[in-house]
Amino acid sequence: MAGMPILHNSIKEYLDEDQKKDLLRFLTAGSVDDGKSTLIGRLMYDTRALYADHLLSLKKESKRHGFLNGEIDFSFVTDGLKDERDLGITIDVAYRYFSTNKRKFIIADTPGHYRYTRNMITGASTANLAVLLVDATRGICSQTKRHAYLVSLIGIRHIILAVNKMDLVAYDEKVYKSICHDFDRIIEDLHIPDVQYVPISALKGENVVQSTEKMAWYKGNSLLGYLETVPVRDNKNYHDLRMPVQYIINEADKLKYYCLSIASGTIEKGDNLLVLPGKEPVKIDAIIRNNSEQEFAFAGQTVALKLGNSIELERGSLLVDPGSLPESGTAFWSTMVWLDDLPLREGVSYLFKHLSTVCKTSKIEVDQRLDINKLEMQKADSFGLNDIGLVKVCTNRQLFFDLYKNNRTTGAFILIDPESYNTCAVGMICGTV
Repeated sequence: MAGMPILHNSIKEYLDEDQKKDLLRFLTAGSVDDGKSTLIGRLMYDTRALYADHLLSLKKESKRHGFLNGEIDFSFVTDGLKDERDLGITIDVAYRYFSTNKRKFIIADTPGHYRYTRNMITGASTANLAVLLVDATRGICSQTKRHAYLVSLIGIRHIILAVNKMDLVAYDEKVYKSICHDFDRIIEDLHIPDVQYVPISALKGENVVQSTEKMAWYKGNSLLGYLETVPVRDNKNYHDLRMPVQYIINEADKLKYYCLSIASGTIEKGDNLLVLPGKEPVKIDAIIRNNSEQEFAFAGQTVALKLGNSIELERGSLLVDPGSLPESGTAFWSTMVWLDDLPLREGVSYLFKHLSTVCKTSKIEVDQRLDINKLEMQKADSFGLNDIGLVKVCTNRQLFFDLYKNNRTTGAFILIDPESYNTCAVGMICGTV
């Protein structure tokens, strides 16, 4: 059966092999009751990722909600909050892990309700792929459009449109193809390079892990088949080195190690770099990862560096390749998503967090707001909960950044309300001023 673990001679052998697998982070999104949580539960059940005590608990909870003969309501695998179970909707972002013989996975089950767009943004921020669910009995809805737009906005390059509940439409190929055609028209202007379509029944487990004869007309992969084979390494930028300093370790004899996350690019021992904002030159004397020295490191890894110069770096400093400098300035254009109940307030100096740097905004100016039904930007001067738009942001200090399309880490920021300390917006830098 797909997803069953291979037998190994020792635990160490199994763990060593598991460490070599790719990791795919993906989210599920869709309208309320499209079956997102059920799909994840089914995936984990059919790939043997649920422990025996968890299964027993699920059966008891399912029986309490009317499921008989040991049947399982798979949505309870992720809808862990009591309020979620009682209301029958996903509220929080639930993260789950599972592994097959080919790849490891981290799933973010994100809310479908419009009210919880902020939670979906959280789940999408680190994802390589999005599984968008559509109820075959209802077809494409406004939330499908919204989620597709948000996915493209976040920079996710791979989408799987899973047409769920095919069992409720008698596995009709015409229904499936009509929904695929409608989605084609939605995404034609979103510039998402890889879109796949798969008909499924999460409740019945058809075409989720194994292909099904009930939809013999479908010749593509099962959902898991796509998840196991979609390329993920192409999502990283290995060319433009960006390493923000996160914290500093002070050892004996005044020896310092600088802990950094490599947002993009690659490094080797002996490389000569620049430190921003001062543009001081530094040389890498040692690269430490997993408590041992190594010769090189690359995007996505966290390392500690020993530098040859006596220069003192601070949290928020940015190490870059001298031949590939980022943009800099105190003003830029961004695509922003507003997450707070309080609307954007003119004249308020919001806290602005970019990488490890926190400063203040001197001005925020709304230019356009998205009409989600038309997927068009329209002139606007106000911004409220779940609004998406083009916004000019000015800060009270110089920043070093990239356009979001080139670097998802150095091109992103958040706004924080100075009074409540709520995260009130996320932004993607899309142009300089």
